[in-house]
Amino acid sequence: MTKEQDCNSRNIPLPIQREVRQRCGFGCVICGMPLYEYEHMEEWASVKRHVAEEITLLCDQHHREKTGGLLPKEVVRDANSNPYNLREGVSKPYSLHFSGKTAEVEIGGNSFTCEDQGYGTVMVPISVDGTPLIGLVMADGHLLLNLVIFDEYNTPVLHIKNNQLYYSTAPWDIQLVGTRLSSREAHRKILIEIDFKPPNKIVIKRGRFLRNGVEILVRPSNILVTNNSTLLSGCRAHNCYGGLIIGHHEKPLSGFMALGSLPRYLGDRTEALKFERESMAEIEA
Repeated sequence: MTKEQDCNSRNIPLPIQREVRQRCGFGCVICGMPLYEYEHMEEWASVKRHVAEEITLLCDQHHREKTGGLLPKEVVRDANSNPYNLREGVSKPYSLHFSGKTAEVEIGGNSFTCEDQGYGTVMVPISVDGTPLIGLVMADGHLLLNLVIFDEYNTPVLHIKNNQLYYSTAPWDIQLVGTRLSSREAHRKILIEIDFKPPNKIVIKRGRFLRNGVEILVRPSNILVTNNSTLLSGCRAHNCYGGLIIGHHEKPLSGFMALGSLPRYLGDRTEALKFERESMAEIEA
C-alpha cells in the first residue's frame, strides 16, 4: 500500500522516514554510507507530497551530485530498486573520529575512565564469556572503540571494530542522526542507543546487551543483569582493566564486578518488559 501525505511542509513524517530507511537498508542506496539525507526522486518542488516509494536515501556526496546534475536520475532510481546495503547484507563501514590519551565510557550512569599507560592500554567495561561487548584500546594517542551488539540468536547486528562502524540490515530500524546511533527491535523497542562524543567519550543511556543467554539492560541510571537481578548504579572505575565481567574467560579478566556463574536466560521476561515500558514512557514524555 502506498503511504502518501500531501502537504506544504518539506518535513517528511516520521513513519514515512522509517519506511524509507527500512526499504533502503539504512544507508545511501548507491554507496551504503550510514550518513544520509532523504531525497524526493520526483522532485519536491514539482509534486509537493511525501510518498514513501518516491523517496530514497543518498549520502551528502551523492545527494549533491544528483542535485547538481552530475548523477543521473536514472542511476538513482536503479540504485533505489537495488540498494547497496541490501545487496551486501551489511552497511558500508564508517570511520568514527576518536583519539587522545584519556577515554571515558558512561553506561547507565556508571562511568569507566582510563588513561594511556603505554602501548596497548585496554579497558573492557562489559565482557561475557570471553567476548568483550564494549572495549577500548589506547596506543600512541589513538583511541579505538570496539563494540558488538547481538540479537537473541547470538547473531551480531551492530559492530564497531577499531572505530569502524558497520551494521546488519536485519534489525527493524537503525538510525544515525548527529552523534546519536540508535537501533530498534520494533516500534519504540530500543536495542541500543549510543551517543558518540568525540574525541574521547561514549555514552550509552539505553540498551539491551545479549550474549549466550545473558541479558544486560542499560537504563539512564543503572545497569541490570536480569539473570540474577544484579544492579549497578553510580559505579566509578578508573584505570581498571575490566568492569562487569560475566561468565568464563579463558584468560581471566580483573574487574570491579565479576559474575563467574549465573543462571542463563530461560524466558523470564519480567524485568525486560519493565525496561521496555519505562523506555517507552520516557520516549513519549
